[in-house]
Amino acid sequence: MTSAQQRAELQAQIWKIANDVRGSVDGWDFKQYVLGTLFYRFISENFSSYMKGGDESVNYARLSDSVITPEIKDDAIKTKGYFIYPSQLFENIAATANTNESLNTDLAAIFTAIESSANGYPSEQDIKGLFADFDTTSNRLGNTVKDKNSRLAAVLKGVAGLGFGNFEDNHIDLFGDAYEFLISNYAANAGKSGGEFFTPQNVSRLIAQLAMHTQTSVNKIYDPACGSGSLLLQAKKHFDAHMIEEGFFGQEINHTTYNLARMNMFLHNINYDKFHIALGNTLIDPHFGDEKPFDAIVSNPPYSVNWIGNDDPTLINDERFAPAGVLAPKSKADFAFVLHALSFLSSKGRAAIVCFPGIFYRGGAEQKIRKYLIDNNFVETVISLAPNLFFGTTIAVNILVLSKHKTDSKTQFIDASSLFKKETNNNILTDGHIARIMEIFNSKADVDHLAKSVDYDAIAANDYNLSVSSYVEARDTREVVDITELNEEIKTTVAKIDRLRADIDAIVEEIEAS
Repeated sequence: MTSAQQRAELQAQIWKIANDVRGSVDGWDFKQYVLGTLFYRFISENFSSYMKGGDESVNYARLSDSVITPEIKDDAIKTKGYFIYPSQLFENIAATANTNESLNTDLAAIFTAIESSANGYPSEQDIKGLFADFDTTSNRLGNTVKDKNSRLAAVLKGVAGLGFGNFEDNHIDLFGDAYEFLISNYAANAGKSGGEFFTPQNVSRLIAQLAMHTQTSVNKIYDPACGSGSLLLQAKKHFDAHMIEEGFFGQEINHTTYNLARMNMFLHNINYDKFHIALGNTLIDPHFGDEKPFDAIVSNPPYSVNWIGNDDPTLINDERFAPAGVLAPKSKADFAFVLHALSFLSSKGRAAIVCFPGIFYRGGAEQKIRKYLIDNNFVETVISLAPNLFFGTTIAVNILVLSKHKTDSKTQFIDASSLFKKETNNNILTDGHIARIMEIFNSKADVDHLAKSVDYDAIAANDYNLSVSSYVEARDTREVVDITELNEEIKTTVAKIDRLRADIDAIVEEIEAS
């Protein structure tokens, strides 16, 4: 069996568990239990592997909690960021899950203990609240303790039966891929509410490549609306880990999604000291402003959401928005995210941001912001993608690439709307499509019906309209008609009709005469 087949089989097993076990619990609500259990197994195996220290004779899960000294615990927390006693490990809890009459309260106590083990350590904020959405006492699991325990045991047993192999055998990506597979499937089946926090992996790969193009190393990578962290993690998957020197940074407004992002970091083996995910509203309570500017920024912020805008008169003086001289409309915060990203971007870096198409041609404040971006030569490329690439929306979105190190004053426009493959309910970008887009992005060459680099004066004369269709002529797919040939066909057809009418008239005369 190939690795691809193994992964596909594993994913099918995970989705079967998710559907079979949940019973009457809504799938979108139940996701926390499947995702949380997968995470619990991962950190248990990860921690056991660390405690073995490469000594195959050590079986941490079989040790007594009493042999753990304060020094051992302290050293482990400083390295891993948390501590799990042998009795608290996933494999030990799963082994007795079916007969444990206090399973739900035992799990709650274990999760609290894991989180509190980081109290007073540098990892405290990275660990705190990780299991907050894994509520083992919730009535969503059942009305009685027996019902709750039965469903929890089924999830534990199901996840325990997944074939991840030995943790040491470099299979870590299987956990991460399984986790993202679950998130993407829940998102696809939950409509807009799910799609808001998950960017499909094929689009994430393109965005990561755009943001890190030609850079041999970046100081750090940042997503101001990070969702479950999929965009940040695509950068890790696509590039060697050493290229991202100071780690992964993100901010997320939704508490549940914030927890998913932190879990996702751990599941992709990013240690607590290499990721920094903050909870809060990026536009009015931004974190990481005291950090050095970022060499790479990736983002898929929410489209056309409301924000406080000019109802807060202090925002026009905010260093992120002040240079443009105007705030994004209150009902359309899109350009607020763009200006925020630009403010956090280093002089050598790039930002690749998914944008709603309307912001590129509407008037008012948005036009003034486009003028600021173009006048200061910050827009490197605008790419229009195919429709129906994202969960929960069929909109054909754009990617805006910002740069502070352009060598000319041209702006590139790429029409990639024809580059997609139809797959189930959504379109996808294949590796070939991504490679084609990156080839055009890199060359900056004009390509008929695909790409055009436009001078500053032409954009200014066009009222700073940045719609790709304004500059890249669409391919004419209408059938070419030979008028001479068509006329001949019409003449032949008319002659046939005339003969047929004459024949019919003759038949009618015969009938009348008889």
